[in-house]
Parts: sequence; C-alpha cells; structure tokens
Amino acid sequence: MSKNEKIKQSEGKITPERVNVIKQEITEEMKKSFIDYAMSVITDRALPDVRDGLKPVHRRVLFAMNELGLTSGAKTRKSAAVVGEVLGNYHPHGDVAAYETMVKMAQDFVMRYPLIIGQGNWGSIDGDSAAAMRYTEAKMSKISIELLRDIEKETVNFVPNYDGTRKEPTVLPTAVPTLLLNGTLGIAVGMATNIPPHNLTEVMDAVSYLVDNKDATTEDLLQFVKGPDFPIGGIAFNQKDIAHAYANGKGGVVTRGEAEVVETKAGQSQIIITSIPFRVNKSNLITKIADLVREKKLDGIKAMRDESAKDIRIAIDLKGTAHPQTILNYIYKHTQLEEAFHYNMVALVDGIPQTLSLKDILEEFVSHRTTVIRKRTEFDLKKALEREHILLGLKKALDHIDQIIKLIRGSKDTAEAHKKLMLEFKFSTIQATAILEMKLSRLASLERKKVEDELKSAQEFIEEMKSILGNPKKILGIIKNECKEIKEKYGDLRRTKIIKGGAKIMSLEDLIPDEENALVLTAGGYIKRTNPDEFRKQKRGGVGVVDLDTKEEDFVTMLLITSTHSDLLFFTDKGKAYQTKMYDIPEGKRATKGKNVMNFLPLSEGEKITSILPMPKEVKKSEASLMMVTKMGQTKKCLAASFHDVRISGIIAIKLDAGDALVSASFVQKKDTVIIVTSKGQSIHFKESDIRETGRTAMGVRGIKLAKDDTVISAEAVPNSLDNGTLMVISANGYGKCTDIDEYKIQHRGGSGIKTAKVTPKTGQLISAKVFTNAETEIVAISKKSQVIRVDAKEIPVLGRQTQGVRVMKLREGDSIASLICL
Repeated sequence: MSKNEKIKQSEGKITPERVNVIKQEITEEMKKSFIDYAMSVITDRALPDVRDGLKPVHRRVLFAMNELGLTSGAKTRKSAAVVGEVLGNYHPHGDVAAYETMVKMAQDFVMRYPLIIGQGNWGSIDGDSAAAMRYTEAKMSKISIELLRDIEKETVNFVPNYDGTRKEPTVLPTAVPTLLLNGTLGIAVGMATNIPPHNLTEVMDAVSYLVDNKDATTEDLLQFVKGPDFPIGGIAFNQKDIAHAYANGKGGVVTRGEAEVVETKAGQSQIIITSIPFRVNKSNLITKIADLVREKKLDGIKAMRDESAKDIRIAIDLKGTAHPQTILNYIYKHTQLEEAFHYNMVALVDGIPQTLSLKDILEEFVSHRTTVIRKRTEFDLKKALEREHILLGLKKALDHIDQIIKLIRGSKDTAEAHKKLMLEFKFSTIQATAILEMKLSRLASLERKKVEDELKSAQEFIEEMKSILGNPKKILGIIKNECKEIKEKYGDLRRTKIIKGGAKIMSLEDLIPDEENALVLTAGGYIKRTNPDEFRKQKRGGVGVVDLDTKEEDFVTMLLITSTHSDLLFFTDKGKAYQTKMYDIPEGKRATKGKNVMNFLPLSEGEKITSILPMPKEVKKSEASLMMVTKMGQTKKCLAASFHDVRISGIIAIKLDAGDALVSASFVQKKDTVIIVTSKGQSIHFKESDIRETGRTAMGVRGIKLAKDDTVISAEAVPNSLDNGTLMVISANGYGKCTDIDEYKIQHRGGSGIKTAKVTPKTGQLISAKVFTNAETEIVAISKKSQVIRVDAKEIPVLGRQTQGVRVMKLREGDSIASLICL
C-alpha cells in the first residue's frame, strides 16, 4: 500500500483512502504535459545544436567511443559494447535507437563525411538493414577526432549524466562545422529540420572568408559554398532557388540522379544511371521503373540490370524503336530519379530552436570556435604557469642542491622534509612537493641547462598565450589557420553538380542539340543520321571511301544535310507521304548500317522512299508549294501547308496511273522555275506557274513528253533568286558535268524538251541531276557498292548541254553510280 494512502475502516471493510490528490482541469494538464514533452523532444532528441551540429544521441555516442579509446588508430570493438556504454552512462533510451544512430554515422551514402568506421554489414543504399550489434564492430573515423579535439582542456561545459554518476559534455568543441558538412534530418513536435550535406573545402573557405569579412552576406558566402554536396553525387538545379534557400533557411531545390544514353558495340541504346538523389532507396527506384514497364505506362525498355559495385550503375537496355531521351524524361517525371530537397535549416541556438541562414550557421560556428580557442588558451596558460612555477623552484634548488639533498636525507619523513624546504629555502607548497616527488638520484643529476631551457620555453609560451588572450584578432587568425589545415587534411572534390538553370521536364526537342546532321538512306531501307564531316573530301576521279556496312547488294540512295530539329517529309514511289522528326532517326557512325526505316514509318510491302524533304519553318504561314514529278513525266503542285501535320499512317500525296511511280518532290516558291531531267539525257525547263495548284489527292498533269523507254530521273526547283545557277548531271558509269542554267531556255510544260547530256554506252544512262549555286561548294557521289566521294564542285568542269562530261568517280568493276548530293 502506498505511503500516500491511509487505511479506512467502515462497516467491517478496509478500503484505502487517497490523500494529496490535486484536482486539475484535464485540458490544462494536457497543455502543460504536452509542452513539457514537446520541449523535451525538441531540445533532447530531434534538433541539433548549431555549434557542433549534433543531436544529443550522436554526441553521446562519439563521447562514449572517445572514453573507450576507440579512436581512428585503435582496433575496432563490438558495437554492442559501445551501445552498452552509451545507454549505461549517458543515454537512458532504447538500444535500437542508439545502434541505428551508430549505423547512420557509419554509412557513406548517408554521411558526406562518416563519423564512424564500421566493420561487418552496416546496411546498404538498397535499404538492407545492418547486422545485429553483436556482430558488427566500430571505431571513430579520423574526422571525428576533430569534433573532440581539446575536449580534455575544459573547452566546453560538462553536466551530470542522467543518474549523476559521471559528467557529459553539453556540446563538443568541434573544429569543423558538422551541421553543414553532414547535414541533418529531424522531426520534433510542431517543427522539423532538414539540412543537406556540403563540401568541406567549400565550407572551410567560407569560414575563412567570414572571419576576414564580418559584414559578408549570404550571397558573398555562396561564392564558396556552391550548394549541397550529396555523398552519392547527383545534380542540383537552379542557383536562384539554392541562393533563396540559404538566405532564408527555407526553400526547395530540385535534385536528379545522373544518367546518360550510350550505344553498345552491338548498336543497342542504353540508359546508364550513375547516381541517384539523396536518401533515395536504389532498390525501390529500380522496382518503380519495373512497375511502370509492367503496367505498360513506360514502353521501350527491354531489360534492366543493377550493375552497382562500389559506385552506382543501373543499366537499362532499350528496344530498337525506343527514343532514349523520351524514356529518360518519363523516368525523371514519374520516379524518384528526380526529387525536390526541401531546406528547413532549424537548429538550437542557446537551447532555442531557430531557422538559420547560411551566414547565421557559420557565424555561430565561428563564435563557438572563438570560445573554444579562448578556453583552450586559458587552460594551456594555466598549465604553463604551473609548470613555470615548478621550474623556477627546480632552478632555485639547483643553486642549493647539496644542502637540499642533505636536508632530505636528514628528515625523518616526507612531511618534515616538506616543511623544512618551505622554511629554509622559501619554496612554495607546489615547488616543495615537486622536489620531494623526484628521486634523489634524479634530483642530483638535474642539469641546469635543461631546466633553464625548459623554463625559457615555458615563459615564451606563456607570453604567446597571453598575447592571444589579449588580442581577439589572433584568435580569429588561429581559426583561419585551423580551417586551412583541416581543408588540406580532409578536403576533397565536389560530388554534386550544380546547374545554373532550373530543372524542368523538357520537351524532347529541348533535350536534343539543334545542329546539322547527315541523313543517310540505303536502297535496302536502312536509315541513320550521322556527322556530315564523316564524309571526307577527295580529289575528282578518286575511288572513294566505304561509307556504310551495308548488306550484300544494298547501296546508299540518299544523303540529306539538315537540322536535328527538322520535321522530315518522306515521299514514296507509291505516291504517299509520311512525317517524322530528324532526331527520331537513330544516330550511327559512318561504318554502321543504321536501322530499317520500317521501325519508324509504316511502309507497305515493296514501298520505297524516293524523296526526303525538311519542312519549312512556320509552314502554315508559308506560301511555298510542293511540286511532285512522276517517272512517266506527270507533275502536280499543291500547297505545302497541306502537309504540315501528316498522320502516323501517312497520307496520299499524288494519285498515280498504273505502272507510274513518284520520282521527285521539292518545295517551290512563286516565280521559281522547274527543270525535269530524263535518263536518256533530255530536259525541260518551265515556270512553276505553268502547273495549277490542286488538292492533295488529285492526279498530276504532263510535265514532259517522254520518248520510248525514257523515264524521269530528277526534277529540280530553280529559285527565282538564284544567280549563276548550275545544273550538274551524273551518269551510271561515273561521268558528270556542270552546265549553266542559262543554257536551258524557259519552255512550256508538256514538251519534249532539249538535250542536257550526251548519253553513250561509255557513260551509261543519267542517274541523277542537281541544281546548285556557287555557294554550294561540295558534291557527294555515291555508288551502288557504297563507295562515296566528296569533292569541291569547282573541280567539276562547266561544259555545254550536249557533252558527255568527265569522269567524276572511278568505279570498281560491276559498280555504278547510285545517287548525287550537293552539300
């Protein structure tokens, strides 16, 4: 029965009667109790002290390990022993919480600068738990020593532990701003803190700058502290958002894992993820991507592997039809590969939670270091004065060494000798004690010079300590020197990239550089885009370089130079038109064959592409027309705007008679002219206005009257603005020439035309014709066996219409010219 209870006897029954019961409104009691609980959580659990950046449990773990001698140079010891020391002496809470604290302090993907070195299984970035504390071992890391440096010199206050049996520090005398270096995360009652880790080199430079410039702003300090520096790298976006967060102590910064698109030796595209955002579970990220594929929300992924070892590496194999940037965009948007880090820089300042700016945190650190260095100096001065006092006594003893030895030998005990030394030689109690604590043999062998040298050093040290205490600027100088030493000792390179602009889910076009590429198409339907510089120029008449790794009997038919952002119109021999973006065509090297065009366009069996045109910009507002010419000499003109948005399945561009095929399509402007060239060397030159604009599905009208067995090979637009234009023709056997456009008089459409080249068995039939200006200085000729030659157009002679031309390319036996391109 409680001492606060009395025995009450009534009607033969004994019942306890309660006393000292305080009546209280439950709402008032809840308010008071909740406030007490909240303050306990805020100050003793969840929030770090701004000075050393540690919560009480972290501080107690490090202090307990230091007391156990588990420094970086010592052997590791069982984690259970450390946890027992922490719980038994300093932290009266659960062992699980204490061990979890140790685990996080040892994980290099949580701590930018781990404070504990662990042996055994300490968990992983995949969320694997650490082994039980009875299996793992630990000791402090090297940088942890900097947190406890000079703690034995009365640099910080100590208070009784929870049971009053020993004392613990209220804060550590840390020489590094741990709050910024490793950051922190804590949820208290009614408030929370979330501070990212930073780079030690940058932070120490900022501290040094602040020491020299007390009026520095956060903006000034951001010259040094570029932003967060997460332990596993990644990317942080938008310097404006970063600056706002550091100036106000609150804000959001978008972070991303790093990823790149690569091509394997087999020509397959891969996305390689080499870092992930801070505090993201790698295994969960992989699972989320897999779920998106399984739910058919993300298409184009063939396989995914976690190839991580020491560093992160997630390999995502893509299907041949997939666009890597589109998939990466989707992953950023719908998974944790992109995360916002929300700054909430709250810490305890004099026991009170405050939201702090970057400058506030660094100022508090400098103030703390100033206090620590002053107390350390006072401690060292005190010890030096004590040693000086003893050395003065020893020096005095050397002057009377024989008498003192005789006095000591003649005394019956130490107390008598002590008293005689003080009476006869005027030694102080401390000096007399120091003399008596020395063995007579050592006292007799004392060397005067050694004593005097040590005394001189002690006195110089005393003057130095007094000088530091008397001059605050010297203390600040010490802080700067320590910053430099620590930076040299522990500094490393930044791991997180800082991007000036903001992160956004960009359109696919935003992700792809707007640059010129060469589009290559083969007769077998293989297509790719590549660097136009890969076609090396050669002298006229050369054999040429092999361009593509084509299949047997395949050869290049088209080579087009245009922007990666161009909308491309594909016209086929069956009179249909298709549309796609240039960047949707896969990249390839000169020696690779590319991918089949069927992967991008729904061509029917046997359908062949005959023309590829980049769409004019703002085609809807353009007055351009599209001119089409067929193998049988039919021509048709319609508005280019009618092709601005071609559906995926394609549209009809021109209706064809049986046996006819679309040969050429080109854009023309008002007042332009058109030249049609046939395989037997005929040509006709007429005004584009001779062809009336018709609807997209209409049939054409006669453009040229063909002789028996003759067919159209090319139809070229001649711009009205063109001066000194040239028509170049090339024959099957590699003969070519240039002829001035002026030699082709304007005729009416539908006639037989005039001669443009002398066609003989030696030259073979004409294969292609191109119009170019003097500004277009290079031509590319391609053979059926994939030989390519690139020469200056000026090397091709300008000859009359009725000549056969000169040899442009020396062909191997059985080879012939396939196509001609002007660059």
